[in-house]
Amino acid sequence: MQDNETSLYQTAVNSFKNNFRQYTMIIALAAIWIIFTFATNHIFITPRNLSNLFLQTVPVAILAAGMTLIIVTGNIDLSVGALAGFCGAVAAVLQVKYQFGTFSVILAALGVGLVIGLWHGFWIAYQKVPAFIVTLSSMLALRGAVLGVTDGMTIGPMQDSFKAIGQKYLPPYFSAGAGFNDSSLAVALICITLFLIFDWNGRRARIKFGFEVLPLNAQILRMTLIALAMAAFFSVMIFYQGIAYSVLLLIAITVVFSFVSTDTVFGRRLYAIGGNADAARLSGINIEKNILMLYLIYGVLTAVAGVVLTARLNAATTSAGTNMELDAIAAAVIGGTSLLGGEGTIVGAIIGALIMASLDNGMSLMNMNITYQYIIKGMILLFAVWLDIYNRRK
Repeated sequence: MQDNETSLYQTAVNSFKNNFRQYTMIIALAAIWIIFTFATNHIFITPRNLSNLFLQTVPVAILAAGMTLIIVTGNIDLSVGALAGFCGAVAAVLQVKYQFGTFSVILAALGVGLVIGLWHGFWIAYQKVPAFIVTLSSMLALRGAVLGVTDGMTIGPMQDSFKAIGQKYLPPYFSAGAGFNDSSLAVALICITLFLIFDWNGRRARIKFGFEVLPLNAQILRMTLIALAMAAFFSVMIFYQGIAYSVLLLIAITVVFSFVSTDTVFGRRLYAIGGNADAARLSGINIEKNILMLYLIYGVLTAVAGVVLTARLNAATTSAGTNMELDAIAAAVIGGTSLLGGEGTIVGAIIGALIMASLDNGMSLMNMNITYQYIIKGMILLFAVWLDIYNRRK
């Protein structure tokens, strides 16, 4: 009996060690929310503010999801903020000045992102120019391109169908006036059910292949706590105005990219490249092809973030996307992505983006001087990188 208890204890300890960064992130997020709740006289925790917080998180979270895979391979992309702003500017100019429809301008923005991603991938993968230099040059060029496309002016407003992408919510079907959004409730139930199914199937797969798993009671407790956290997250929106279209888009991107990163050959190759590029090449992985494909995908994903940002602002501005690349990198690193490559998760990056957005939102509600906001965010990023290096030394 004592041996069994020791085994259960050791398994729990190993699980905590293996997921140390994830647990730390969740604890940090909870602590930030508690502090800001009391510091803002409970304004921070109101459904209206939390709903706005989630909307504010979406563009950076989308960029952070892709940035995670970029960093996993040992690369970087400093151009994503400028590219998001440029794609949004292209969409705004086409719609406001030339009266293009919403579908057409979205396709145009995605096309721009694809071309820029292809450009980056070519120079980085095949010409061996460091990603830092390639994307830094694009950041500068795209900032100039934004000024050229917009003539240095704000371009807006956008059509209602375009604006809905960043501002509108999933409409209720039968519960109008009832105090909650039934369609959003259905989406929440589907998401929670899918999580429980996939998490349980993941446990069965680990058992099948002989990997260590949590004790059954601990697994059930973990699944229950995560399901309750998801329910709390969705309930904020269900009992306010519903789930925003942009949040639905982020959920879809999170699911797809999580699947790609963990359950596809392409995703495993990216982690192999970041873990040991020489070993990956010797094992037959075409590094150049995979890096090119990754930057191409990230270019399109950045364009999606640019469309969402422009829709949320209802206009394209010359400063749109400024410093978003830094927020995306910070979110990925805070979320557990190692700058040394080979390690990181999409869900972690999304939580990291929520932490960054929560800091911005809470400090703004406190009317904190912008000087101190930048200092605090910088210190948090430094601590996150130190924590990664410290864990690798252990």
